[in-house]
Amino acid sequence: MTESTAVTAHSSPSSTAAAASGETCADALEALCAFVQRHPRLFVLTGAGVSTDSGIPGYRDANGNWMRAQPIEYKAFVNSERARRRYWARSMVGWPMLAAARPNAAHTALARLEQAACVATLVTQNVDGLHQRAGSTGVIELHGSIRDVICLACGAGHSRESVQDILAAENPGLAGAFAQPSADGDAHLEWADLDTFRVPACPHCGGMLKPSVVFFGENVPRSTVEAAAAALEAADAMLVIGSSLMVYSGYRFCVWAARAGMPVAAVNLGRTRADAMLALKVAAPCGDALAALAERMA
Repeated sequence: MTESTAVTAHSSPSSTAAAASGETCADALEALCAFVQRHPRLFVLTGAGVSTDSGIPGYRDANGNWMRAQPIEYKAFVNSERARRRYWARSMVGWPMLAAARPNAAHTALARLEQAACVATLVTQNVDGLHQRAGSTGVIELHGSIRDVICLACGAGHSRESVQDILAAENPGLAGAFAQPSADGDAHLEWADLDTFRVPACPHCGGMLKPSVVFFGENVPRSTVEAAAAALEAADAMLVIGSSLMVYSGYRFCVWAARAGMPVAAVNLGRTRADAMLALKVAAPCGDALAALAERMA
């Protein structure tokens, strides 16, 4: 599916905010505004589609399929020195792009909607921290933050910026290198001298450093899930923005909402795993739809 500036709405057969297939942009925005107005305690879940306009590539295409190899798994990272070399080499090259990323219209609009008391809780699957930089408060980061690094041996925390300095000092051969950016600070780097790459160690104890994000095969911390679940229970509707929901850590909130009889809407280009349970779907770029929504609701 190619990205279009047109906003169209689709709905499930049981939707109370039904939208005809030929619905106009204005009608779709009216339906979205009406949904938000009817549900003042809104639980918002965001995904990678919110950050693509900030230059951060997503993981999946419009059909929910991987656009590249699946990201590193937790077991590989902790058990394989070569896997850690590959991860940190790619991260070293990809980090400058993510560090320079700025909030886009979608992030700004969500902060405005929070200020207008339209968003009760914002939960994100993203690890880039752009919601907070745009002004959203109390954000629950399901998958952690790529801007932080933790030592798996002593538990010391480090900023990703400080680890970048270590990487550059110990791997001058990659300093200033460029590769096509990938999701979440990764880069499409295939380096012949990978065996010579030096993985960063904890400055305090020399232990293994890992970004403070939930890798594939790793569980979201129980406290994070419980906080998000409590926020969902206190909400009266759920709005999904820019996520295919193919990862269960986000999809389960749609399942829980549906079981509780809570309406779920989505703003997303392409299909989602929860399409069958949506009361309203707006197929539009996140920035365009949310900016228009924020303007109306403000």
